[in-house]
Amino acid sequence: MLITRIPLEDELGDVLEKALHHAGLSMETVATRAGVEVAKIRDAIDYRYDLEMAELRRLATVLRLNEVGFCALAQDQYPLPEIGALPFCVWPLRMPYGIGVANAYVVGECGGSHGLLFDVGPSLQALTDVWPRSIKTVDAVFLTHVEGEHAGGLCEVVARFGVESAYVPVGALAPCGRALGEAETRTIGQYEVTAFSTPGHAAAHNCYLVRAPAVRGSSPLLISGDLIFAGSAGGGYFCHRQLHAQLRRVLESIPPNTVIAPGHGPMTTAENELRFNPFVV
Repeated sequence: MLITRIPLEDELGDVLEKALHHAGLSMETVATRAGVEVAKIRDAIDYRYDLEMAELRRLATVLRLNEVGFCALAQDQYPLPEIGALPFCVWPLRMPYGIGVANAYVVGECGGSHGLLFDVGPSLQALTDVWPRSIKTVDAVFLTHVEGEHAGGLCEVVARFGVESAYVPVGALAPCGRALGEAETRTIGQYEVTAFSTPGHAAAHNCYLVRAPAVRGSSPLLISGDLIFAGSAGGGYFCHRQLHAQLRRVLESIPPNTVIAPGHGPMTTAENELRFNPFVV
C-alpha cells in the first residue's frame, strides 16, 4: 500500500544546511563554486525559496548530493514508495516535541496484545496519549539513542509496563537499559532484533533490524532513529563523517525491500532512499 503522506522531517533549507556542515564549506564558498547568489542560499536555509532548477543542480554537484532527490525535495515532490505487507503489524506513535514530532513504534502480531517498543517518546504521558489500545504487554524496549524526544521517561515506561528487558546502544547513559552492540541479536517470541551501531548523530546510536524468520521472504523493518529520514538524514551532532558512512553502510547491508521507520517523518524503504535520498550518492 502507499505510505500515508505525512510531512517530511526536513525541507530544502534543512537539507542545504546539513549539507553545508557535512561538506565543511562556507555559504560563500558554495555560492561561488555553484554560481548561485549567496543571498539565495541564505534565504533557502531560512525557508524562503527562490532557487531555479539549474541552480539547484549546480548546488547538488558542489555539495555532492543526489541531484534527483534534491530537486524533487525542492519542488515538494519527494517520492514515497509503495511497500509490501510486513509479517507483523507496526503502530507508529507520533508525539509532539517542541515545534516538531518524534516517532516511536510498537511492533507486534496483528490482533495480538503483546508488542516490542522502539523508543519511548518524550515522556510516559506523551506515550500513553497515543498508545494502541490493543497492546497490553511490552515484551522489550529498544532505544535508538538517548535524547529527550526519544528516551524521555524510559524508567517510567519500564515500570509502567513491567518490562524485563530494555536495550540501549553501547555507551548510552540510560540507567534502565542494557547495552546492545553491533550485530548483537535478541530473539523475542517470533521476532529477531539485530542492532547496527551507527554513531554520528550521537556518539551512542543504534538502528534495529526487525525480522520474523518463520515467514520466509518477508520484508524486514529497520528502526532507524535519527540516522536516516525519508528524503534526508539526521544532523551529525557527534560526527558528520561517521553519520554518512553509517548511512551508506546500513542501507547497503539490508534488503532493498526493507521498510524504514525513522525517528521523525514518514516511513520509507531502503530501495527508495538508495535511489533518491539527497545524502546517498
